[in-house]
Amino acid sequence: MNGSPNVMTVLVTGASGFTGRHLIAALKERGYRVVGIGNAPAPADVTISCDLTDAAAVREAVAAAKADYVVHLAALSFVGHGDTEGFYRVNVLGTLNLLEALGTQHPAPQKVLIASSANVYGTPAVEVIDESVCPTPVNHYACSKLAMEHMVRTWFGRLPIIITRPFNYTGPGQDERFLIPKIVGHFKRGERVIELGNLEVSRDFSDVADVVAAYAALLESEATAITVNVCSGHATSLREVMAMMGKIAGYEIEVRVNPAFVRANEIPTLRGDNRLLRTLIHCAPQTPLNTTLAKMYEAAA
Repeated sequence: MNGSPNVMTVLVTGASGFTGRHLIAALKERGYRVVGIGNAPAPADVTISCDLTDAAAVREAVAAAKADYVVHLAALSFVGHGDTEGFYRVNVLGTLNLLEALGTQHPAPQKVLIASSANVYGTPAVEVIDESVCPTPVNHYACSKLAMEHMVRTWFGRLPIIITRPFNYTGPGQDERFLIPKIVGHFKRGERVIELGNLEVSRDFSDVADVVAAYAALLESEATAITVNVCSGHATSLREVMAMMGKIAGYEIEVRVNPAFVRANEIPTLRGDNRLLRTLIHCAPQTPLNTTLAKMYEAAA
């Protein structure tokens, strides 16, 4: 499954997901051959169907891929997902299975990028969040990601690993279970009313194209045994997002606040510090949010 000896292979887990599809396209543009692990068809050169919670199946997939680089995206990533145990089975034990399989690969991969989440920071009492902020997760998704990080760090001496903490990002093709695609979809369909939660919640939004470009650059960097934020460094409130979309679509939607969408442990503001990222790869996500929203609006079905 190696392909041409002159072409480097990247193994991408979560290949059929939103981020995976965008990452695979970016890696192919850089000349890589991509082997995907996913639960559905993916745009990889080869796609392997594999349950990450099945250690034997993961070993077989890793042995078949013989990858030079690995990007681990596969996760239960929807915070509102109902299967609490699933967060830990997939996000922690699935990652452990992958690392144990990679630990037996010869030669070892040149770099392994593990995607965590800025949700691990919880609600820190600081305006801008850098990597020194002590994580205090407030939901099972974030707790599982932090547990995964701690487990992954025990492998720092055995594999060349980078852990990324991406803040919120979006783009064409993201499922409407997530907030920004939901808003864009309502405007695209010309709906007159939308139910949302707290309009004052602010997030550090990036374009998925910028995030996957950062991932590719981190793979090619000299960095290892490090945890790094991937973010724009700017926070935008939900109210501002609605105003941007109103201008793009040419009309305003009536917003009704649904108490069911207001989480008791809602994180009011998440804004990242990307100085470490810029030090490592000399760039960071910078596409303006209204540009990303316009792309999503044009691409929406």
